[in-house]
Amino acid sequence: MTDTPLTDRIAAELDLGVPKGARVVVAMSGGVDSSVTAALVHRAGYDAVGITLQLYDHGAAIQKKGACCAGQDIHDARRVSEALGIPHYVLDYEDRFGEQVMEEFTDTYLAGATPIPCVRCNERVKFKDLLETARDLGAVAMATGHYIRRTDDEDGLALRRAADAGKDQSYFLFSTTKEQLGFLRFPLGDLPKSVTRELATELGLVVADKPDSQDICFVPEGKYASVVERLRPGASRPGEIVYIDGTVLGRHMGVIHYTVGQRRGLDIGGLAEPVYVVRLDAERAQVIVGPKSALDVAGVTLDEVNWLGDDSAADIPVRVKVRSTRPPEPATVRIEGRRATVTFDEPQEGVAPGQACVFYATDETDDRVLGGGWIRQTVRVPLAEAS
Repeated sequence: MTDTPLTDRIAAELDLGVPKGARVVVAMSGGVDSSVTAALVHRAGYDAVGITLQLYDHGAAIQKKGACCAGQDIHDARRVSEALGIPHYVLDYEDRFGEQVMEEFTDTYLAGATPIPCVRCNERVKFKDLLETARDLGAVAMATGHYIRRTDDEDGLALRRAADAGKDQSYFLFSTTKEQLGFLRFPLGDLPKSVTRELATELGLVVADKPDSQDICFVPEGKYASVVERLRPGASRPGEIVYIDGTVLGRHMGVIHYTVGQRRGLDIGGLAEPVYVVRLDAERAQVIVGPKSALDVAGVTLDEVNWLGDDSAADIPVRVKVRSTRPPEPATVRIEGRRATVTFDEPQEGVAPGQACVFYATDETDDRVLGGGWIRQTVRVPLAEAS
């Protein structure tokens, strides 16, 4: 049994693939994961530099003067950096975050699709603008607190699911390019979240007991519609709730209040069986509903595809995730440039435009991330076949 602290044992085994003493920028959100990442990078002998991004005005997001949750995160990141003895900088990315993430989030909802702004933030801000800033600061790598693994062996660079399946964030990082992967490092990819908490406690970090964020950062309490209405006043319009056969069942106050697969909150009475939101038609301001079987989807078409595999031959067998919380399911993908067609082996339920479809390899572990794309259209299973 050793008396060596757990932090030192793990840090001693941390090899970022760059010389010890080299500068490594750590993206620090103010949470426990990125704080422990900074500590491990520093303890492992690298020249760690913490950077925190000011992305949005939290007070404006929740329309409450003086609210400072985002400010608290910056304060926490600064305090952790001071305790570790590493430099810390705060960069104002509010304008580009608003343009690249929040504006698209709003437009996507108004178009009747279901956005995933966390992917866009990683793609357009953290892994693009911040990565370039890290290079400008003389860094040879950038480390983040994401739960995902990066491997570099005889088969080359690869992105893989985290060892802790319950915390795996690969679904949100599918758009990471091969070039970015060469610069990025994920020290927590092999650790369970419980160990991360243990390390934070051992180090005495002020964020050791800080709860994990459950909401999109600029959408407190999951109130998507209120954010859309604030950013686009008057853009949402009321319309009809329509059964799939064309029968008008009721009225709604705007498609932004609904998501595909939703059952509760439809305020429709007198029906013989439960109905679900099957599709949103923003152009006609219609919420289309139907039986549960109408949610079945046979396949999807994608655009903005990012491929991380070794080749892109036609009809590639893969496993895919269409929701972050679902396990990968067997499918076949045909890639044509930046577009792709995915056919599921078995129908998938409640798939919606705007979501991501992420590809995984069909090996014994199913853990290699092969990329993914954005769902633009769904191919529905005929109701007769679905039933």
